[in-house]
Amino acid sequence: MHRRTTIRYSTRLVAVLWLLVSLSGHALAHGASLQGSSKSLSVPLWLFILTGGGVVSASFLLASFVTDRSFIRTIHQWQRFTSRSADDLRTVTEVVGVVSLVAIVAAGWFGPQTPRENLAILAVWVGWWAAYTISVYVVGNTWPAFNPWRTVGEFLPTRDASYPEKLGAWPSVAGLLALVWLEVISPLADKPDMLADIIVLYSVVTIAGTLWYGTDRWFGTVDPIARVFRYYGRVAPLRRTESGFEFQLPGARLTETKLVTGFDEVGFVIAILWVTTYDGFVSTPLWSDVARPVAAAGIPLTAAYLTALLGGYGLFLGAYRLATRLSRDTADTYLTPATIARRFAPSLLPIAVGYHLAHYVSYFLSLSPTLLGVLSSPFDPPQAVYIVLPAWFGAVNMGFVLLGHLLAVWVAHATAYDVFPSRLQAIRSQYPLVAVMILYTMTSMWIVSQPTLTPP
Repeated sequence: MHRRTTIRYSTRLVAVLWLLVSLSGHALAHGASLQGSSKSLSVPLWLFILTGGGVVSASFLLASFVTDRSFIRTIHQWQRFTSRSADDLRTVTEVVGVVSLVAIVAAGWFGPQTPRENLAILAVWVGWWAAYTISVYVVGNTWPAFNPWRTVGEFLPTRDASYPEKLGAWPSVAGLLALVWLEVISPLADKPDMLADIIVLYSVVTIAGTLWYGTDRWFGTVDPIARVFRYYGRVAPLRRTESGFEFQLPGARLTETKLVTGFDEVGFVIAILWVTTYDGFVSTPLWSDVARPVAAAGIPLTAAYLTALLGGYGLFLGAYRLATRLSRDTADTYLTPATIARRFAPSLLPIAVGYHLAHYVSYFLSLSPTLLGVLSSPFDPPQAVYIVLPAWFGAVNMGFVLLGHLLAVWVAHATAYDVFPSRLQAIRSQYPLVAVMILYTMTSMWIVSQPTLTPP
């Protein structure tokens, strides 16, 4: 029975791969930055995408053949400690966070309304969502020290109401999807005063939540931004402990059993993975070709964007659930699909990290001189200066995508050895999960390869 299930799943996978190839046609691949520049590559798009999937497949085979349980345990248990503490810096970081929030809102309301001259626009998108987020999964999660809403909430009295446990992390899933949808359908990157309005609205909701439920419950369960940074921070090699700082290899902490404890948290991991993909997908020519006829038919584009957001999330979540069910069959284990889903969900985070790097490194490098100029004179900024990246940097972005997927395969491999007692079980359990990762890889590389357009 298990063999028939595996064969049936493999047939479906081959069909999906051929569908992707047929849709890709014989177009040329493009390396694009967020500014919309593109350079044609000298290989067919279908070959480029399948090569990415092949690299992930080869990495899984290599890890399966050349590693064993003791080798993986040695790699993941390697760590270094330092006794230096950052307690004396906590007050400084809290002040920096609150002052930055006030400055961003003030710049959005009273500063120049030209996007490339406004501190709010550049600080939020270039400084915070691009550069700071990269620092979280490269160095470690420092957001609890900088979070201005948490700093304010800790000085206010709280009701400490009982949180409905049945909701779990689903409000944070809805919040993350809503924030990304709002970013896409509204000119937040072009209207500083609108961005300031949204930040103030978010601040009111967040402070109200901390007053009602308390800061620990709100930022530990409900707030989507805090949860994103907490999960991204688990990919980083550095974390703070009670005795100081601990250094491990990147992704080593993703195999911990208590990182994801319920399907609601699985849903949030899938949401992180999907919104990074969605943010790039709506800037591709394919989405423009779909959206314009929809608008011509009289259907509101906001509804089209929302349908694509929710439909894509459902597709990603459904694909992962199917993979975990098939993993239970291929591994021939007593573990439930829900347990397998919880344990393997963190292995998807490096995929989101790799795509975020590919999406935002070139964006940050190109606009960093403009950000520095505006920081030096927020209300009378100098002329915007851009860095033109070389054509080969598009290949670097592709490399980020592949590195993220390779790390994801390694984490899934290590998790499998931790979950299943038999080596054969551990290897066979990964067949469906690696198949899903291959599809994620091919999708991400297709998006990164496309010329970037302004969404309709």
